[in-house]
Amino acid sequence: MKKRVVITGMGAITPVGNDVNAFWNSLKEGKCGIDLITAFDTTEFKSKLAAEVKDFVPENYIDRKEAKRMDRFCQFAMVAAKEAVEDSGLDVDKINKERFGVILGSGIGGIGTIEEQHTKMLEKGPGKVSPMLIPMIIGNMGAGNVAIKYGAKAVCTTIVTACASGNNAIGEAFHKIQNGHADIMISGGSEASITPVSVAGFISITALTKSTDPLRASIPFDKERAGFVMGEGAGIVIMESLEHAQARGAKIYGEIVGYGSTCDAYHITSPAPEGEGGARAMKIAIEDAGIRAEDISYINAHGTGTPANDKLETAAIKTVFGECAYKVPVSSTKSMTGHLLGAAGAIEAVACIKALEEGFIPPTAGYKVADEECDLDYVPSEGRKAELNYALSNSLGFGGHNATLIFKKWNGR
Repeated sequence: MKKRVVITGMGAITPVGNDVNAFWNSLKEGKCGIDLITAFDTTEFKSKLAAEVKDFVPENYIDRKEAKRMDRFCQFAMVAAKEAVEDSGLDVDKINKERFGVILGSGIGGIGTIEEQHTKMLEKGPGKVSPMLIPMIIGNMGAGNVAIKYGAKAVCTTIVTACASGNNAIGEAFHKIQNGHADIMISGGSEASITPVSVAGFISITALTKSTDPLRASIPFDKERAGFVMGEGAGIVIMESLEHAQARGAKIYGEIVGYGSTCDAYHITSPAPEGEGGARAMKIAIEDAGIRAEDISYINAHGTGTPANDKLETAAIKTVFGECAYKVPVSSTKSMTGHLLGAAGAIEAVACIKALEEGFIPPTAGYKVADEECDLDYVPSEGRKAELNYALSNSLGFGGHNATLIFKKWNGR
């Protein structure tokens, strides 16, 4: 018999807040975290906006020497994990560490360190490259460092499925507990790719908006949308079997009940026609949860703000929900946080859990101009109170990766 899986702790480092409460309150208020890039000189760049994490001082959370040996994406993961573990009330010295695992996602890993050290090599020679280069850049080091910190000795792995990484990581961790392979999992995603080469690369494939207005830059489902805005940060959740959580008297925030993962097998960057792969991921997640499509109370859309994604995700929702598609509220919190790539699904999971807990749907902020091809209820501009039971979260990534999670409101039993 499959085990029930609950969320008992959360952590977040985001462009609109450096802890879960600050992040969630910003989403409720429709606060935009997008502004001019400060990380590097954008004079020659066609896109100049991003959603950067503000006022982040890693030494305030982790040992200074340790922090210097980590890329920014890893620092984000460590700090968000610290908040999540503390929030969960777990005493890591009193649990079975061989049934305690970590699965994190990161689409790009330590690209900031790669760029920095490559420049150093060109300017000063190969002998000046840091001996910590490799341990800092490889994408598994977020998971590896978190596992070392907390002594998690069960599965420890990293999912790399581009912008679906965070959802895939949480989904795979969910199944590890559900199938009895672990009691506790730390899961989520982390990304720090607001760097010159990374931004230049996304500009070159015309994925980023060239808007200069922060409030009209990330505008998912809006007819004037013209690309996404890059974000950065991390989201972490602590997942436990229901029995394990109840045995230790843990506070339970919500339950994860469904996971669907598919591939378009179509194109490296473009979604399949009519969002076919995303539709299948949603259907699989709904079946996994043992519910009907009409039971979904809220959809946190992938909603990147690119013309193709929003049109085809809308089509996919209509395929799955039929006429009910017009009744279920859909919003994209990327309108406020930008697109965190491999960490997007992770912070959006936190948003879904908080939405269920408080009965509040965060808005698609900045939405103004309706698009006849995107004609669902996108909760424009302002969030709203609602009775929520199930929240569905989509993440769709380059390479044709689609991942859907379904969360259920915790009702005490």
